[in-house]
Amino acid sequence: MTANSAEPGQGPPLGDDPDLSGPDPGVVFGRLFDDHAGSLHAYLARRVGDQTADDLVSETFLVALQRRHTYDPTRAGVRPWLYGIAGNLLRRHVRQEVRGWQARARMVGADRVQAESPEVRTSERVTAQQQVRQLAGALAALEPGDRDVLLLTSWGRLSSTEVAQALGIPVGTVHSRLHRVRRWLRSHSPVATSGMEDGDA
Repeated sequence: MTANSAEPGQGPPLGDDPDLSGPDPGVVFGRLFDDHAGSLHAYLARRVGDQTADDLVSETFLVALQRRHTYDPTRAGVRPWLYGIAGNLLRRHVRQEVRGWQARARMVGADRVQAESPEVRTSERVTAQQQVRQLAGALAALEPGDRDVLLLTSWGRLSSTEVAQALGIPVGTVHSRLHRVRRWLRSHSPVATSGMEDGDA
C-alpha cells in the first residue's frame, strides 16, 4: 500500500483521537490512511525521496495497525502518534539520509563551479544552488534529535506539542532544540535558513 493507493471518500475524517481498537480495524485504518498518508508522505519524501517515502508510509500504517491496541489518545493525538512511528522507522535510514545530504552538497557545489563559467552563469541559478548546498550541508551537520525537531516543525508542519508527542520528549525540550538549531543555522548558514519555514510553535 502506498500513499497514492488510497480511495477517497471512505468516510469523514476520524478526528484527533479515534478509537483504533474496534472490531473492524480495516475500515478505521482505511480512513486513517486517507486522512494522514498524504501529509506523512510529503514530509518523508522531502527527507528520503519518493520511493523510500512510499515504503516508509506503508510500513508506518502496517506498524500502526499491529500496535493499535497500544494507542492511548490521552497521551497523544493520532497524528503525532503516526509521525512518531514513522520517525522510528526513519532512524533506520538516518545514515543514508546524512550521506544523501552530504552528496547533494558536493554535487551542487560542483554544479556551482560550472555555473560560474561565462557561458552559463546567471545570478539566480548561482543563488539557488548556494541555498541548496548550504541547506544540505547544514542539515547533515545537525545532531539527529535536533534535525528531527527542525524538520518535523518546518516540513512536517507539526506544532511543538505534536513534535513532543511524536518524539516522546517534553515540549520545553522541543522549544530549546528549535531555538538552538535556528541560532546555529543563522550563524553557520544564514542563506539556508530561508529554506526552512517555521511551523506552529
